[in-house]
Amino acid sequence: MMTSQDGFSTTGDNLLQPPDQASIKHCHDFKENENPEEKEKRHKEQELKSLYKELLYTITHKLGKPASAEVFTDNQLHQYIRESAPESESCPQPPVYCLMATVKEAKGILGKDVSGFSDPYCLLTILEDEKESRTRRSRPKPRKAVVKDAVEDEKVYTTDTKKQTLNPIWNQTFVLEFEDTTVASFHIEMWDKDEELSLAQKLEEIRTNFHGLRRMIKDAKKEKGQDDYLGSIVLRLKDLHCTEDNWYVLEPRTETYPDRGQCHLQLKFIHKERDGTLSAGRSAYVNYSGILLQFVQLHISKQQGSVPWKGELCGEGQTLLELYATQNNLSPFLQDLAKWMAYSKLYQSLEVDSSVLLQQLTSIEYHWHQQELPYQQKQELGDSLHGFLQYGLCLVAKYRDIFPPTQDATPRLHRLLRILSQVCKTQAFQKLNTAQFDLHDKVNEAVHSGTQEWFTTKKGLHQPMTKDLTETVSALSRLIGEVQQDIKHNKDSWNRVFVSAVQVDVFTVVYQKLDFLLAGEVRDTLSLLEGEMEQSLANSLFPLYLNLQVIHKDKAFLQKRGKLLELTNFHEGFREALPYWLNKAFSTTQDRVERAVQVDQLQPLQLGPVPIKHSSSAVDLVTCVQPICQLWEQLSWPDPEEAFMLMVKLTEDVCKIVMSYCRILKERVRELSEKSDPGSAVNMLCVVVNDLEHLRSVLTRLPQQLNWAGLRERTHHVIGDPQFHNVLPSQLQHAQEVLNKEIRSALETVGRKLNSDIAMYVRSMSTRCRIPSKSTEEAVVPLIKYLERELQYMNENLVQENFNSLLTPLWTNSIRTLYLVATQQKQEDGLMVFCQRLQFTLQCLEQCFHAEGNGLPLDTLHIDSYKVSLSHLTHNSLNCQQLIEKFLDRKVWEQKVYSGEKYGAVTLIASYRRSDHRLRVEVLNAANLLPMDSNGSSDPFVQLCLEPGHVFSEVEPRTTQIKNCDLNPLFDEAFEFMVSVEQCQAAGACLVLTVLDYDTLRTDDFEGEAFLALKAVPGVGGGSGDGQGHQPDPSPAQIRLPLMHPKPNDDSILKLLESRRGEREAQRFVKKRRQREKQSQEGKQQ
Repeated sequence: MMTSQDGFSTTGDNLLQPPDQASIKHCHDFKENENPEEKEKRHKEQELKSLYKELLYTITHKLGKPASAEVFTDNQLHQYIRESAPESESCPQPPVYCLMATVKEAKGILGKDVSGFSDPYCLLTILEDEKESRTRRSRPKPRKAVVKDAVEDEKVYTTDTKKQTLNPIWNQTFVLEFEDTTVASFHIEMWDKDEELSLAQKLEEIRTNFHGLRRMIKDAKKEKGQDDYLGSIVLRLKDLHCTEDNWYVLEPRTETYPDRGQCHLQLKFIHKERDGTLSAGRSAYVNYSGILLQFVQLHISKQQGSVPWKGELCGEGQTLLELYATQNNLSPFLQDLAKWMAYSKLYQSLEVDSSVLLQQLTSIEYHWHQQELPYQQKQELGDSLHGFLQYGLCLVAKYRDIFPPTQDATPRLHRLLRILSQVCKTQAFQKLNTAQFDLHDKVNEAVHSGTQEWFTTKKGLHQPMTKDLTETVSALSRLIGEVQQDIKHNKDSWNRVFVSAVQVDVFTVVYQKLDFLLAGEVRDTLSLLEGEMEQSLANSLFPLYLNLQVIHKDKAFLQKRGKLLELTNFHEGFREALPYWLNKAFSTTQDRVERAVQVDQLQPLQLGPVPIKHSSSAVDLVTCVQPICQLWEQLSWPDPEEAFMLMVKLTEDVCKIVMSYCRILKERVRELSEKSDPGSAVNMLCVVVNDLEHLRSVLTRLPQQLNWAGLRERTHHVIGDPQFHNVLPSQLQHAQEVLNKEIRSALETVGRKLNSDIAMYVRSMSTRCRIPSKSTEEAVVPLIKYLERELQYMNENLVQENFNSLLTPLWTNSIRTLYLVATQQKQEDGLMVFCQRLQFTLQCLEQCFHAEGNGLPLDTLHIDSYKVSLSHLTHNSLNCQQLIEKFLDRKVWEQKVYSGEKYGAVTLIASYRRSDHRLRVEVLNAANLLPMDSNGSSDPFVQLCLEPGHVFSEVEPRTTQIKNCDLNPLFDEAFEFMVSVEQCQAAGACLVLTVLDYDTLRTDDFEGEAFLALKAVPGVGGGSGDGQGHQPDPSPAQIRLPLMHPKPNDDSILKLLESRRGEREAQRFVKKRRQREKQSQEGKQQ
């Protein structure tokens, strides 16, 4: 059984059926009541018998070698046709063996005439080898001519004479009879025709061609009218193939001119007077067609598998066909016509490769211009081409079933369309079919009708079994799925085949047709659902909507946009189902979120090099919310205003789910904390913070996921910017605020636990502040270890943003704790040691929270409370002398930055000689002093004192003379102090110049004071020398110092010194500074 392209099977009897036009009636006496099938069978047997006889006759009288390289014996050929020997009862008449020789042309022959050209003609004959040798022996001497002298004139054939050429063209055919190929040879001789010329003609040739003189002399020696020999070709018949088409070298008789050119010959062995009784008078063309059809069917029946037949035949079959066609002189045109007729019929019933038909069409088109067909064969060819076109169009109409979109089938469809296109382009079809035939329109019509038939069939297959609305929707959904798949196949597979082969945009044709058909079905079904909508029905409508959307989006691939498509506003029929879809998405997501939290153990998903710090419910929540975002993409609602309201609803649902998750998660952590220890509870709280942070990042990406920007572009002409930006972002902002509040609340809970522990460790360091039991470093170790352990855990189990959010308030609370502990301690003997501990603790905390740049930045650490605490601890950690030095340093700094001469100024010259350790100060003058007396003037003098006292304890203060009634006194007095360089370079070392107004009865009034750092005096700075060499004395420097007044009760160092009542030096210094504050004009101005 063989499977046809239409899907039907054919039997072996059908395969052996010869062409209809070859059927010839035989004269047999059949009974009138004979079964038609038996009659047909008998007729076929008679036909086969005749064909076998023809083949046996062909084998018996075969001539020449076949073209195939493989040679078959007669027994092999007999076995192939399943006939051992011809029947003995009949003795067919043998044919006349002939060689059909066509002399085509020659090139490069010798020029024998005076002009350098020749007038060539050819003599052709067939000589038996025995006769030729006898003729040679009878000759007295060797002669050039063989054909002329060896045979009678009636057996010699002569071509036309071509005048004055070396490349003659004849194209003349001759049929030469012979008896036996084994003892005969084909001879052809080429001669130059010589004719007698007049004296005037010869003289003219000599005048025009002087070089022809030698030729004229040679011609004079020849006999009158004797032709010149140009060359010959001798071919033994037994060496020839059935057909030959070659260039042959013209052989010389002597070696005088060995190169004599070439001649192009076409040779073919044929039969004449072939026995006509073998096939009851049928023509050789009909017999050839029948033999060919049988051989092809036999070859295909022997093939294994389902591979299409590609035109090949076995060697025996090709040999027999070649022998039969040659012996009966069938032209290549008729052979190709017979092949086309046979192959085109087989294509309609068997798996025949279409490349075979394309090859035959090409051959027919080539021969159409070379040879004229008989009338009957023309009609057969015309009917065959037209019939094949109709059959091909039927296949095109059913291309979905016959050529599915697979790698094997679509190339077959492409080849079929190419064949149809090639048929319409052939000259034979255009000449033989006068009716107008537009293949493009015919293919369009076939696709239209095929699509209508396909849709009707699919609609029938998917009819609902009951009148239930859900079943009706399900049936329509299945039909739409079929249509969607068909449109996809047309777009991706079939369209490029049709376009490349016949320039038909099958996708556009099919899409527009299915759009029209499907829109009617959708309208009819949705009309049944009006007023009957419920959740289950809406659920069944959703996949139907999605499939319609996919189909409608494919309109972008249409090449021709005509009228409005029927499915353009298909979404309008689904408005009633839209709220049900949204409700289902929300309720499904809500249920999944609740189940995810119920099974969450609030543990990090993954630890290690790449940790996942949130728990399983956070991941599940993102997965649960994702379908809502996908719903927006799936709906792609066309109406912009309705799409905006849909986006508002979806965003609101997401925010509701987020807030619900926060509530359920808090209940879950409360439930698990009751069963856990405090440490585990804090750990779970960290995971909750990470979950909320993860959820916040999801909300941050929600505008991008829902493509708010794209919606803004679609709705800008119907929704104003204020409305758009006030509605959607406000919903999202509210949800984010809830998340931020919950995150802060969780972090505060964790922070309170840490803050209480930190305060406990800090207070433990003050239990023995009077007599410390351990060093400062040992006292701080427990706190630092605790912080490192807890912060490391937090860093590993909190996302970075939340960890930083926890660090900042924790740092602030740690500073506050240190400050409170430091200020709550009474001013006792152990306070300084305790503050030293706290100061060291603050430094360790700073390093811990900064973590070498991996923690909080220094700008965040150095807040105002830190600076206040650091200053307080630093001052309380110093002894009285260090505090005095720090106070003086600050005064020197204030002097340096002080601007203006509000209270006047003093000018002096200062220098230091290292050679004799002398500090020389020359007070020049004072200027712009304040009038302190009632007369509007003052009696000023300057007091010089080296501070601090504990460094310059042996140096007495110095005083200038009093200048009466002078606000710009000129002192011009010099003072020398015996001090060492080390003293001058000590911390806080400075020269204090105090300008006073002398009063006889009262305390001297305070005009102002100035501070000069001894390090700034020339000679003090730099190296101190080796004690042996002499360093040159520096040049004195003139310095103008503005006078300052201190601000009363504004100095923390003085307050701290004042609190140390047991320190006499501190009390003396404070008393002196308080006196100056009382005399200060700053306090009076305020």
